[in-house]
Amino acid sequence: MSFRKAVRLFKPAQGVFRASATGRDYSAVAEARAVLEGELESIRTAGTWKGERVITSKQGPHIHVGGSQDGILNFCANNYLGLSSHPEVVQAGVEALSAYGAGLSSVRFICGTQDIHKDLEKKLAQFHEREDCILYASCFDANAGLFEVLLGPDDAVLSDELNHASIIDGIRLCKAKRMRYKHMDLSDLEIKLKEAQSSRMRLVVTDGVFSMDGDVAPLQGICDLAEQYGAMVFIDECHATGFLGPRGRGTDELLGVMDRVQIVNSTLGKALGGAAGGYTVGPKPLIDLLRQRSRPYLFSNSLPPPVVGCAVKAVELLLASNEISQSMTAKTMRFRNKMTAAGFTISGTAHPICPVMLGDARLASVMADDMLKLGVYVIGFSYPVVPKGKARIRVQISAAHTDDDIDHCVDAFIQTGRKHGVLS
Repeated sequence: MSFRKAVRLFKPAQGVFRASATGRDYSAVAEARAVLEGELESIRTAGTWKGERVITSKQGPHIHVGGSQDGILNFCANNYLGLSSHPEVVQAGVEALSAYGAGLSSVRFICGTQDIHKDLEKKLAQFHEREDCILYASCFDANAGLFEVLLGPDDAVLSDELNHASIIDGIRLCKAKRMRYKHMDLSDLEIKLKEAQSSRMRLVVTDGVFSMDGDVAPLQGICDLAEQYGAMVFIDECHATGFLGPRGRGTDELLGVMDRVQIVNSTLGKALGGAAGGYTVGPKPLIDLLRQRSRPYLFSNSLPPPVVGCAVKAVELLLASNEISQSMTAKTMRFRNKMTAAGFTISGTAHPICPVMLGDARLASVMADDMLKLGVYVIGFSYPVVPKGKARIRVQISAAHTDDDIDHCVDAFIQTGRKHGVLS
């Protein structure tokens, strides 16, 4: 079948899909359309439909949404340090665009490695105090590319049951024995480690901070067990890099185990400029092997120079000072304390991810819509992003937020919560 004929199969015509030239595929296409529309309708009925609001301004604590001229307070971005629109970060991207072009049109090992890629990898390794670093198009790719290379049929991987979807998918690609332990449950982890003692290598895998709840993995206990049972430790630091710990190095620094965690994956798409890209830092032999065999690295285009330029500047700012990251704690606690005093249930710990627990998917969605009418941009999260019955509005605090911004957000929650019976 020609490409043009194949396209016509899925081209709407008078409310139905157009048939192929012979007409033989019409019933199959119609059935497929019915199945897809049925799935979509079930999502709408369940109240878990995920709409996309259109932002018409740059990312920041105040944004324009859907053509609005009034600034909307943004409390749901991963822009933890406010670097997405930091003037020095933006200017570094502009300069990289001018000097190196829009993109490489190639993967790294063919003709896609520029000196700025190597400079960023060097600075990230320095930032995390590891031997070497490899860049990816996203941290999803970093997680997809690691486990298949590192672990074989004779190995075992022990993964927290609430790890990020990219970790779950990455582990599925490897041939190691796969074992899940209960969320942050050290006793269950120990049971699984005992069961894995016959394996050649054992790797404990956990998010440093779990993105939906803002809870921090018990890394000290994990490292103790890993050392007792001869395992390595991997952490995904996407929601920690740049602002957790005294110098913003992440969860491992916060909990004093930087020298006990062997492999770290993280992102450039959140605190470190917010554009795109992910990376792995760890032992040099591992990084060298990933360059040879990691499929997302070998078969994906290089990070565009403007993205690299922005990320380099973001890392340089954090290497020079921890002032930005240290402003997070007081702002986070201001929001958490005020919301708790108002009667809301806030999950997690002292992390800028502040899930406002509501339980009902439709309630979370409707409350988020009403919050936007009050000038506050937040999003309701429901199944399958979070477990059924655990719907919430996830609020994320940024260093760029002022105390007045935070107070405005709390006031909007109180007003909306009373409207929908969440608060008396």
